Amino acid sequence: MAQREWVEKDFYKELGVSPDASIDEIKRVARKLQAKYHPDRNPGDKAAEERYKAVTEAKAVLTDEAKRKEYDETRRLFANGGFGRGRFGGFGGFGADGVEFNLSDLFDAASQTGGANIGDLFGGLFGRGAQQPRPSRPRRGNDLETETELSFVEAAKGVMMPLRLTSPAPCTNCHGSGARPGTSPRVCRYCNGAGVISRNQGAFGFSEPCTECRGSGSIIEHPCQECKGTGVATRTRTINVRIPPGVEDGQRIRLPGQGEAGLRGAPSGDLYVTVHVRPDKVFGRDGDNLTVTVPVSFHELALGTTLTVPTLDGKVRVRVPRGTADGRILRVRGRGIPKRNGGYGDLLVTVKVAVPQNLSPEAVEALEAYAKAERASGFDPRANWAGA
Repeated sequence: MAQREWVEKDFYKELGVSPDASIDEIKRVARKLQAKYHPDRNPGDKAAEERYKAVTEAKAVLTDEAKRKEYDETRRLFANGGFGRGRFGGFGGFGADGVEFNLSDLFDAASQTGGANIGDLFGGLFGRGAQQPRPSRPRRGNDLETETELSFVEAAKGVMMPLRLTSPAPCTNCHGSGARPGTSPRVCRYCNGAGVISRNQGAFGFSEPCTECRGSGSIIEHPCQECKGTGVATRTRTINVRIPPGVEDGQRIRLPGQGEAGLRGAPSGDLYVTVHVRPDKVFGRDGDNLTVTVPVSFHELALGTTLTVPTLDGKVRVRVPRGTADGRILRVRGRGIPKRNGGYGDLLVTVKVAVPQNLSPEAVEALEAYAKAERASGFDPRANWAGA
C-alpha cells in the first residue's frame, strides 16, 4: 500500500477499534465485519463489497506488526498537517526554485520504486543530492485472509478441499498485464522505466513521479477493456487448498501467491487460511496424541479383558490387565496424530466404569453375594483413603 494512502485513511475508525487495541481484538472485530459484508452474503450490493474491501485492507495492515508500526508513524508525522497542505488536497510545499510540489506524489514514487521509506525520500530531497533513479517495480498485491471449518478427522489426517474466494485477481482477459490482448506495455521513454524523474536544483536533489507514466515506469497505449488497464479484476474463484495432517484448531496456513493480484502483472500477495476444527464425539487430542475414552464394566476391569478401540484409520485391540483401576490410561504406540516432522503420536485409551442404572433381581442378588464375599476377604476400598 502506498504511504500516501495511509495518511488519508483511518484504519482504526474503519474497524471501530482504538489505536491501542491488541492484534487479537483487531482480528476478532475484523472477522465479524468480513462475515457481515462478504460479497457471497450480499450479492449485487456494491456498498457491502466496498465495505468488505476496506475492512480487509485495514485488517491486513493492523494485524501485521511491521506494517502497523509504519502506518502509525506515518499518521503521527502528518497528524497536524505539519508540512502544510499542498495542491490537489495533498501535503506539499515548495522546491528550491520556488516551484510548488506535492508531497503526496513522493509517497506514490516510494510505492512505485520498491517501497522507499520516508527517510530515503527526505534524504534525497534535503542535502544528499540527486541519485540515479532505480527501475520501477510493480506493487505486490495485498495479503488476504479467510477461514474454513473441518471435522476432527479431516484436520488430523489432512484433506484437499475447495475454497471459494471473492477478491481482486489477475484479469483473465489480459492475464494481468493491463494491456489489450495482442499488445504489450512499453517502457516509459521519459523515465526509462524508473517511474521517477530526478533533477538537481543548486544544493538540492529533487525526485518527483514521472508525469508521463504516473510513476508506473511503463505506458499502456491500448488498455485492456475488461480491467481498464489495471491488470486486476474482482471475481469469484475456487482454489484447491491442501490442509496438512495434524492441523490444530485456530492454526493459520499460508498459501503463497494466492492473495490479491498485483497491479499490471506484479506478484500476487499471499492467502492465509485460519482453520477451525469441529469437536468430535469420540476422539480428542493431546498434542500429537489421539485420545479416546472407552466405557467398561466393573468386572472387565477386575478380571481383565480385550477391548476393540477405534483409531483414525480403523480399529485396534487393546488388552486391559486384570485389576485395572477406573480412569487408567492405556497407551498404544504410533496410532495417534501425524507429526509435522514425520511419524505419529500415540493413542491414549482411558477406561471408565459405566454403572448400570437399572438392575434385575438376579443382578442385585449376585452383587449382594459378591459384596458379602468381598467383605469376608478383608477388602476395604477406603482403607488408605485420607478421609477415612
